[in-house]
Amino acid sequence: MSSTPLELLQKYSVPGPRYTSYPTAPYFHTGFGETDWREALARARSDRALSLYAHVPFCDSLCYYCGCNMVATRDYSKTQPYLAAIEREMERTAALVDPGRIVRQLHWGGGTPTYLNPDDIRRLMAMMRRNFTIAPDAEVSCEVDPRELTFEHLAALRETGFNRLSFGVQDMDPDVQQAVNRIQSEFLIRQVLDWARELGFSSINLDLIVGLPKQTVESFGRTLERVTNWAPDRLAVFAYAHVPWIKKHQNLIDEADLPDAATRLGLQQAVNDALAAAGYVNIGLDHFARPEDELVRAQQNKTLWRNFQGYTTHKDCDILAFGVSSISQTDDVYMQNDKNLKRYQDRASANGFAVERGIRLTRDDQVRRDAITRVMCDLELDFSAFGKEWDVSFGDYFADALVQLHPLAEDGLVDITADRISVTPTGRLFLRNIGMCFDRYLEEAAGERPRYSRTA
Repeated sequence: MSSTPLELLQKYSVPGPRYTSYPTAPYFHTGFGETDWREALARARSDRALSLYAHVPFCDSLCYYCGCNMVATRDYSKTQPYLAAIEREMERTAALVDPGRIVRQLHWGGGTPTYLNPDDIRRLMAMMRRNFTIAPDAEVSCEVDPRELTFEHLAALRETGFNRLSFGVQDMDPDVQQAVNRIQSEFLIRQVLDWARELGFSSINLDLIVGLPKQTVESFGRTLERVTNWAPDRLAVFAYAHVPWIKKHQNLIDEADLPDAATRLGLQQAVNDALAAAGYVNIGLDHFARPEDELVRAQQNKTLWRNFQGYTTHKDCDILAFGVSSISQTDDVYMQNDKNLKRYQDRASANGFAVERGIRLTRDDQVRRDAITRVMCDLELDFSAFGKEWDVSFGDYFADALVQLHPLAEDGLVDITADRISVTPTGRLFLRNIGMCFDRYLEEAAGERPRYSRTA
């Protein structure tokens, strides 16, 4: 490999998907409506388990970097019509789902789910348990903002069955926190972690973000030192997606304060070095876990999967997602709810559904989704095994992808042999670029591609 790491970063830092779905969300269309979703639910395979998701969009304040569907408000009364709409949506959805299907995974995201007070946390979980059968050993997780969080919030989560938490830390440097309007002290983070461990949550994840304004390798090194001392079970280290054309509030960030390419590379190397030294395994893309974690075991067993909640061990689940902008999926359909809060509430309250758009997958979509996911999860793709599973000749079916992969192989991102593609250690930084080689939609869109965040 003749190129330096910085040259590779500059070459491959291009707009591209994160592949939490394929086809990716920009290709969902409004021709897919409520009737299509109802039919998808009715014909869904009864032997597939369920994964439930609830989106709670409310936050006390606006974080300038946020790319989520959220509403910053101090008016708590806004939660009440929203919870009523979600309840109506759950009831109508559950009526179309085989009651024998078991929930193996449940997740709340946002926004800030713990914006809800403890009683409403109990109320929302009671809705889910009333409408669906949740396995006693289900993975039940919640995203948590440490700010304005009380012990009572965490106690309500634990009492209602949550066993995993994901805390948003992002960065501990005061200048970075000021630049993104998210102020939280080391004492605060330490306190909520102590509470969570006292209450017996079985797995704790911390979210960090690289590429934020005013970040330096030195300052983020101090954040990594503190975080590894806290010894979470997992870490998700996301690259900041600067998409002000989609998220207008990101214009509050001064682009001159964003790290340049050399700093971004240094930040990624600092993350890899610090977490490896602390004993974490790099799952791929942005996830790290302790060697005994089930994500690591799943990757070793080639049962790891990827969906809208990131890496997961629950591949064979249909996702039923509730709330504004949430995305559901069966094995051959994606559906997204209305992204506007008022329209979602009005529509869901009126008839139980608020479908905005979706897509039914072709067989080619399913084949390519599996190829992309296998690369991003297994970090390799066995031609023979894949061909047998899908009844295709890998070399013929993916002739286009192999041509596109050739320059990546020349740059040392992948190794291509007669029987497989393997991601190299350097290529782990560019998993999105590797996945893009299999993406038929990007190839067909050419100069009219959707505007994605940059891959590195």
